[in-house]
Amino acid sequence: MKFLSGVLLLTLFGSFNCLAQKPAPARVITYRNPVIAGDFADPSVIRVGDTYYAVGTSSEWGPAYPIYSSKDLVNWAYLGPVFAELPKWTMGSYWAPELFFRNGTFYVYYTARRRADKQSVIGVASTKDITKGFKDHGVIIEWTNEAIDAYVVEDKGKLFITWKAYGLDKDRGIELLGAELSPDGLKVTGKEFSLIKADPTGWEGGGAEGQALFKRGNYWYMLYSGNACCGDRCDYQVGLARAEKLQGPWVKYAGNPVLFGDDAWKCPGHGTVVVTPDRRYFYLHHAYNGTDFTFAGRQGVLSELVWDETTQWPAFRYGKTTPVQAESPTGAGLVPQHSLNFSVNYERDTLRLPWVFDAGLPEPKFEIRAAALAIECENPAMTGNFLGQTIKKGNYTFATEFVSKDDVFQNIVLYGDARNAIGYGAGHNRIELWQIKDGKYETLKTQEFPDKYKNIRLELQSRFGRFYTFSWAVKGQKIDSLTSSVQIEAPWLPRWDRAPRVGVSVTGTPNQKSEIKTVEMKYD
Repeated sequence: MKFLSGVLLLTLFGSFNCLAQKPAPARVITYRNPVIAGDFADPSVIRVGDTYYAVGTSSEWGPAYPIYSSKDLVNWAYLGPVFAELPKWTMGSYWAPELFFRNGTFYVYYTARRRADKQSVIGVASTKDITKGFKDHGVIIEWTNEAIDAYVVEDKGKLFITWKAYGLDKDRGIELLGAELSPDGLKVTGKEFSLIKADPTGWEGGGAEGQALFKRGNYWYMLYSGNACCGDRCDYQVGLARAEKLQGPWVKYAGNPVLFGDDAWKCPGHGTVVVTPDRRYFYLHHAYNGTDFTFAGRQGVLSELVWDETTQWPAFRYGKTTPVQAESPTGAGLVPQHSLNFSVNYERDTLRLPWVFDAGLPEPKFEIRAAALAIECENPAMTGNFLGQTIKKGNYTFATEFVSKDDVFQNIVLYGDARNAIGYGAGHNRIELWQIKDGKYETLKTQEFPDKYKNIRLELQSRFGRFYTFSWAVKGQKIDSLTSSVQIEAPWLPRWDRAPRVGVSVTGTPNQKSEIKTVEMKYD
């Protein structure tokens, strides 16, 4: 019995020892979309060494085309704009910038509206150091009535540019074209050729744009977008095509569309494919958040492609909709989401916020002086001189404190464009809520306050980006809460292709300046 017991004990011990040595299942590290929060449409992404760079549409906002960098495709840091100063030949529609890197030089091929004739054309700029902005080389493509959405590839040592011919020509529909570039990438040298034409009867809805081309094995592949891109009636979707030669013929995938919207992420499309060092394929594209929708804009989201080695067609790993949560591109290590909040006290902080401004108006003049943000009162627009922040989520609190003045009105502003905005400001011993809708200015509410009130705090609480509560307070003073806050809804603020910005503005006597002491943003 002792012998049997010993055998049993050894057997049990061996079993437990095997269990103890069995490796634990690998922990799957995930990320959540968006990876670049807020209005960041038409993202382009490249990998240079171990660093990813992304740039996106800025539409009617300056400075033009925000640039981000990342080591893992999930955590992104803002580097600055492509153009700190807007090219003088342009007047807006800063759309669809595409990054390209070759022989130590970064290029960006971008769409902009030309001041001379108000047509959208494609320009090119370059730099050796992406952190220091780009040098503009002017227009590279003008295609009859309009050309947008450039994309550049290298094939057998030659450079080619592709673009969307807008379909505004008589008897010619929308199509994607291509042509050879000069070796320096700065001018078109070859005759145009057709890649694909939009099918007005199919899922594309007569549209084809936002093409991203890449080579794998014997095929060139293309992801492209169709249907309505923007606004609350959008129906953007993504299709797939391939060809054995860049010049075609291109064959559209029979299972198109391969990506479309759902309740979590609406109207996905227009992005770029990038390959990680371990050969995983990721599509950085845009989509509207299902909750905040147009009030937060088209945000930067990440979807992975996987391959069917039998058919040589790719598919999206998580199905035909944008994943809410997915496996990290890095495959290991914690992937934290950076805080979107900020707080600046100009009496002690040196942080310079990435302000944006209306590219259709004179650029606001401002500086940090005397421990305050000083914005000049010189803009003739009804909105005044506006400095804004991109809204990352619909639920937030934005606040500012300033010294009240008689000759300057200092405001918190929700800004759609110069003809559509809501402001809540103080000056001349009064608080005022105002709106500009379709160019018509209207005062919604006013409240007087004593001359002794100097240090004013204005606060905006937003819910889902469209329900707003404004309130004011004074340091060291108790104010009746029933008269210090007001609520408003503004479903008309988002413009067709972009989300509102929130920020500060000043109006008043020319050459006078604001005296803003603090600016803060806190997301729920």
